[in-house]
Amino acid sequence: GLLSVIQKLKGSPEQELRIVLLGLDNAGKTTLLKCLASEEVSTITPTQGFNIKSVHSHGLKLNVWDIGGQRSIRPYWRKYLGSTDLLIYVIDSADQKRFEETGQELAELTEEESLTGVPLLVFANKQDLVTAAPAAEIAEGLSLHTYRDREWQIQACSALSGEGVQDGMNWISSQIMNKKK
Repeated sequence: GLLSVIQKLKGSPEQELRIVLLGLDNAGKTTLLKCLASEEVSTITPTQGFNIKSVHSHGLKLNVWDIGGQRSIRPYWRKYLGSTDLLIYVIDSADQKRFEETGQELAELTEEESLTGVPLLVFANKQDLVTAAPAAEIAEGLSLHTYRDREWQIQACSALSGEGVQDGMNWISSQIMNKKK
């Protein structure tokens, strides 16, 4: 299966990746992380500081740093970016009033020297809500097509139901396999 293919490509039983999970407060980062870890997502409280979880997916050990998105915490994001293998940025697709703010934060992040060339996965979360903007519209609004210095992907998802989350993980796995070639 896929696991044996990845193991052959890597030559070691499991590769560790450092993933930083960012986005504005209330975007669904912690819910997404709990979904990835197959944990209960019914009660989530705002992240004060950060959560770290090791998630096993596709024969990879993903060390995911979920860092709070409140305005007072965002200046500290940069301190966690060193040695990042992949950036996951979560957007609340239904909170259109904050699209400009989240776009600005993402643009500033991708200009960080420590993230040069680091692949970017944008989860357009909360697609289960009727007011959610489609992922393609969000990608356009964020000008993702202008990101030439890195691989990027936008993935519509609902961290609550888990829909679309596995597709994002499949993209991460394909990025790792491409690096091995």
